[in-house]
Parts: sequence; structure tokens; C-alpha cells
Amino acid sequence: MTTVSSNLIHDVTGVILAGGRSSRMHSNKALLPYRGGRFIEAIHRLLHAIFPEVILVTNNPEQYEFLPCRKVPDLYEGMGVLAGIHSGLYHSSNPAIFAVACDMPYLMESLIRHMASRAHSGGVLIPDSPNGLEPLHAVYGKECLAAIEATLLSGQRRIVSFFDRTNVSKMNVEQVAYFDPSFASFININTPRDYYDLRDRERTAELHIDENVFDKGSAKHSAF
Repeated sequence: MTTVSSNLIHDVTGVILAGGRSSRMHSNKALLPYRGGRFIEAIHRLLHAIFPEVILVTNNPEQYEFLPCRKVPDLYEGMGVLAGIHSGLYHSSNPAIFAVACDMPYLMESLIRHMASRAHSGGVLIPDSPNGLEPLHAVYGKECLAAIEATLLSGQRRIVSFFDRTNVSKMNVEQVAYFDPSFASFININTPRDYYDLRDRERTAELHIDENVFDKGSAKHSAF
């Protein structure tokens, strides 16, 4: 059973997966400038507000010395994201982890908290979306370790490859939409175009907010 106190969830570890090669971005997307810092800092900040323990899975820890959390490597190097989930589970001091990619700018705290509150050690809790299952925004229990190891040893690398070896619970589309009607939580940044579009959207949003503040201020003064 998940323990929540002081607004922190103590029986689940937040895990950030930063093992990708960013081949389509042509640079490390986790380190791209974002909101006055680096992309991965915003994700770490959010997870740290939810989970006392946050782990970064990376085979290049020297690139992330600025992050105040434990860095751990893949135990099955070269086996992709599934190996990252395995490492996060293996090194976690808790019975379950919430695993997320390092390039998801619109993570929603309420959805993460809801999923973490349903965490258990015996399987997977995964959200569904209009694009299908979202394994990089999911909860994994420690009892999945043997199933993941067997899958990796068989040469399979897809995250869903081990699902038939464990218990899988799904949050259906309607349940997810209650917290995130636009399903923005699952958007990730893969290419330079994705990144530039993200920056443009955020600049537009900031401009819109500034204009609203100005308009309200003008209305207030004109009332006098």
C-alpha cells in the first residue's frame, strides 16, 4: 500500500530514463535549454516534489552532475529503454517505481500522483491514450524484475515484451482524460522541429498571459 505524508509519496521511486541516443535530435535532448534551466531539470523538479527518492538512469552520469539525485547505469547495456526500467527497479529502495522519459515537457502532477497512489509491487500500471499504451509514463513493481530479466535475456527489447509474464493493469482513456483531457502528458520531444515548436508555443502562451495582464491593468485604471 502506498504511503503518503507531507504531500510526498514514500513507497514509490521516481525514475527518469536518460539512456537514449537522441539520434533524431542530433544532441542530448535532456540538456536542451528549457524554462531557465535544462530540460531534465524541469522533470526532476516535478518528480522531486512528489517522490522523496528520484533516480536517474544513465550510462553517462558525468553529464548530469548538476542534478541532486542518484545516477545508476543500465545493468543490461545496449538493450534500450526496457533495460533502463529494469535498472530503475533494481536500484530503487521502494517496492515500485514511476518511470518517465527525459523529454516529456507537459507532465501533469495530478495524474502522476493518482497513478502512484495505485502502485503495487506485483505488476504494471499503464495508462492508455488515443495513441495506445504509454509505457514511458507508467508504474512498475519490483516483482516485475524477474520477468524483465527473462525478456532481456531472450533478446527482446520492447517494453511490452514482458507484459505477458506479469500482471498488467490499465488506466483507460476515460480515466486518463479525467486528469489530462488533452493527453499532453505523453508528448515527447524527438526532433529539432519538435523542440522549436515547443519553444514557440510557450513564448506564445507567455505573450498571451502578458497581454491579459496588461488588458486587465488598463481596464482597472480606466475605471477610475
